[in-house]
Amino acid sequence: MRFHDRREAGQRLARALQRYRGRPDTIVLGLPRGGVVPAAEISAALGLPLDVIVSRKIGAPDNPELAIGAIAEGGEPHLNADVVALTGASSDYVAKAVERQRLEIARRQQRFRQGRPLVLPEQATVILVDDGVATGATVIAAIPALRRQGIERLVLAIPVAPPDTAETLRGMVDELVVLATPAMFWAVGAHYDEFEQVSDEEVLTLLVEAAAAGRALVQPAAGGGTARERKKR
Repeated sequence: MRFHDRREAGQRLARALQRYRGRPDTIVLGLPRGGVVPAAEISAALGLPLDVIVSRKIGAPDNPELAIGAIAEGGEPHLNADVVALTGASSDYVAKAVERQRLEIARRQQRFRQGRPLVLPEQATVILVDDGVATGATVIAAIPALRRQGIERLVLAIPVAPPDTAETLRGMVDELVVLATPAMFWAVGAHYDEFEQVSDEEVLTLLVEAAAAGRALVQPAAGGGTARERKKR
């Protein structure tokens, strides 16, 4: 199975997720940057709120594209001990790499959510979306961060993944929706016709469009503050 672009992948995922259409306390979270594009398509098709959860890969020494782990906002670092040992990443290197990614997470929280932490309704159903996974490091880091918030159900929706990674992730979530698990898996982008890098500006545009359509996780309320903040007053 091939995908023309991330939007088409999101539209196909939305068709596989129709049972969640309009459900209360169900939220779509995209992993920036690439995962936000299919997440926005799912949010629009199903009439569900859209937000992001920022999760960052921790790259190996001298090879930043190779993940030795990842860290997500609101969570602790996830490290692959075998890859850490294989790459010779020292504890000092890991600590500094984690701190760099924490700073980048804070930057993206400011950019995408005006610095607010991600706060989910209690017992929410979360549909976590990425544009595909290879090792799954950033998704694996995001899962316990979301569980910490007391969500009731976690659905992972991805267009493509290698079979072994898909099975690992299936055991970590309540439901896995994956459209393709090709045995010959080289990279996520190899399964798309168009796979250009997604910019911060594109992510922000998608979030602003969702808010304008009434599909923001936190909506502005008359009289100042957000709807959630006014409810607490």
